Amino acid sequence: MKLSILIPCFNEENTILDILNKLSPIKNSIKNLEIIVIDDGSNDKTNNILEENKNLYDFLITNSTNRGKGYSVKKGLEISTGEFIFFQDADLEYDPNDIIKFSNLIEKFEPDLIIGSRFNYSDYTRSHNIFNKFGNYFITTLFNILYNTTFTDIYSCYACFKKKNLDIPGLKTEGFEQHAEILCKVVKNGKKFYEVPINYNGRSKDEGKKIKFYHIFGVIFQIVIRRFV
Repeated sequence: MKLSILIPCFNEENTILDILNKLSPIKNSIKNLEIIVIDDGSNDKTNNILEENKNLYDFLITNSTNRGKGYSVKKGLEISTGEFIFFQDADLEYDPNDIIKFSNLIEKFEPDLIIGSRFNYSDYTRSHNIFNKFGNYFITTLFNILYNTTFTDIYSCYACFKKKNLDIPGLKTEGFEQHAEILCKVVKNGKKFYEVPINYNGRSKDEGKKIKFYHIFGVIFQIVIRRFV
């Protein structure tokens, strides 16, 4: 089964090369894998770094302006050729070595969706802002009730799904809430869902974290509306 790794990035000059270097041994161990980077109109040195290191990825999409994470993900989805899609943020919050866990599950069970849990963590997880944890618990509980699942961390950005279960042209959102839209549609179209423990070194706002508390409202809307449409 071919795995496509999508890396949307915006102004990640400090971390993008580290992420790509960490992915290199993963690509050597997982034979059927492609890496797609989507630069969402960065105005720092991110694009220069990408152009100078073309050997570290398979495809690069460069947005002329900053369009949002969801827009970038959709562009990556459109050119991906893998049966499975994996999301990799361009920062250093998630450990690429955990991708092996997803690959092993794909080979063993051929699941429709795998989510990496930062709460049932593997070796470590960085302490969260308590309000962020409450918000995550709320949206995860809401999702589990509406979609009859038992996940612990639906807004972990480490997720992998079977591409055929998603109508890519039908995606409506272009912001952070798109993650919820994708999960809702994949779960409605799939049957086999898994969760694996991962490591997490979440960064703070001062360190460059881009998602804000108010984004939760768009996420809640997607979780509710996608259950009935």
